Formats: sequence, structure tokens, C-alpha cells
Amino acid sequence: MLTNILLQVNTAAAATDAVTEVEVNILQLLMEGGWYIMLPLALMSIFAMYVYFERYMAIRRAEKNSPDFMQRLKDYISQGQLPSAKNLCADNDTPMARMLGKGISRIGKPLSDISTSIENVGKLEIYSLEKNMSILATVAGAAPMVGMLGTVIGMVNVFLDMEAAGTVQVSDISSGTKQAMITTIVGLIVGILAYVAYNHLVGKVSKVVHKMEASSLEFIDILEEPAR
Repeated sequence: MLTNILLQVNTAAAATDAVTEVEVNILQLLMEGGWYIMLPLALMSIFAMYVYFERYMAIRRAEKNSPDFMQRLKDYISQGQLPSAKNLCADNDTPMARMLGKGISRIGKPLSDISTSIENVGKLEIYSLEKNMSILATVAGAAPMVGMLGTVIGMVNVFLDMEAAGTVQVSDISSGTKQAMITTIVGLIVGILAYVAYNHLVGKVSKVVHKMEASSLEFIDILEEPAR
């Protein structure tokens, strides 16, 4: 009896070892999701990564302003050195500098006209900063839906395999089940990353917009100072 128990224990241990020794090839596993689903998800992820890094670098450049930019601009304007003020804005290739440069070119006209011209340039600069960010929002919403489409297709394949086999065995339904699960997982991963990337860029753009608004108000105050 003791011998039988030992044999059963050894058999169970051998079976456990056999299970743990199974190696999973990630690339092969992804391919089982179906190329017609995985290819669109791969393209979405590539486009999303490109847009994120391209916009991230563009926004970082837009954030770089000289710490003493506004003080130097105020000094030039108060001293009547408008050419120097324009050159200062031209040397700082940022949305804020271009916006204020437009305002300087309007000096001498009513403040309402100057404010309107600054606002119009600011809108164009914000539009430029947000360029292609809608792609990230689209990927964030579409990728999980494409993954769910793969899930539905995989489950349909499961039922077709079950109908063809007549008897239900794990080997008969494993292929379709794996496709259903893999596409869902990949779609969710791509969608979540795109969603996080989109919101990160939106936050950085908001910071730039706040700086632009603050600098435009300070610029108007500088123009109003001589009249006080």
C-alpha cells in the first residue's frame, strides 16, 4: 500500500513538472490572435507611439522660455526700444514669444486691437500644440473595440469547432478561446496606454496655455503702465 502511495505521489510530481516546463513564445501567442485583428492593433500602437513622442518633444520646446524673458521685454517696451523687443521675441522660438511679438507689432493701436491680435495668435498656437492628439484619443477608444471584435470572432470559432467535433474537448476549443482572450488583452493594453498618453499631453498643453494667458495679461499691463 505504501508503495502505491509513493507511486501516486511520484506520478503527480512528474505531472506537475511536465506542466511547469511548458514554454510560452510571446510572439507565437500574439500571432494566434489572428493577423486581421493583431495587424490593426499593431498599427494603432505604432501611430500612437509616434504621435505621443512627436507631440511630447514639440510641447517641451514650447515650454522652454528664458527666465528673464518678461522682465527684459518690459524693460525694452518701457524704454521705447520696440525693435529690441521684437528681436527678443524672434530669438525665443516659443508660442508665447510669437504671441507677444504679434502684440508688439500692434503697439500704437487701441489696446482692444492688440488684445484681439494676441488672442488670435494664441488660438493658432494652441491648435498647433494639439496637432494630431486626436489620433491618441481615437486609438484609446478604438483599440479595445477592435480587441472585443477579435473576442467575438474567437468565440464564434469556438462554437464552430465544437459543432464540427461533435464532442467537446479542450483541444477542440483552445484555439478559438486563446484568440478571444489574446485580442481582448492586447486591445485593452493598447487602449489604456493611448488613453494615458493622451491625458498626459493634454495636461502639458494646459500648462503651456496657462503660461500664455498669464504672459498676455502681463503684457497688457505693461502697455497700460505709462497711462497710469
